[in-house]
Amino acid sequence: MFYKRYFVYFLSNYPNTYLYIGVTNNLQKRIYQHKTKAVDGFTRKYNINKLVYWEEYGDSRETIVREKYLKGKKRSFKNKLIELKNPEYKDLYSTIE
Repeated sequence: MFYKRYFVYFLSNYPNTYLYIGVTNNLQKRIYQHKTKAVDGFTRKYNINKLVYWEEYGDSRETIVREKYLKGKKRSFKNKLIELKNPEYKDLYSTIE
């Protein structure tokens, strides 16, 4: 049986002043697009290409609900979530499977 994967992910820039939340079904490809500035927009404009956090889901609707929930939270909440898994805000791109 084929298992579809969906991700909510957080990107930051290198001084960690900006935070971007997105959804994708191919995390490695999507982060690569951010890193190479292949897509015009907020992340390209502010050089936001460091993967600092992600969550995996098996249902696209659940993933979108989670993304909207997280976007509605304050920055301090998002920072705490990141710091639980990645306290040094390292770029996790190389750890994607």
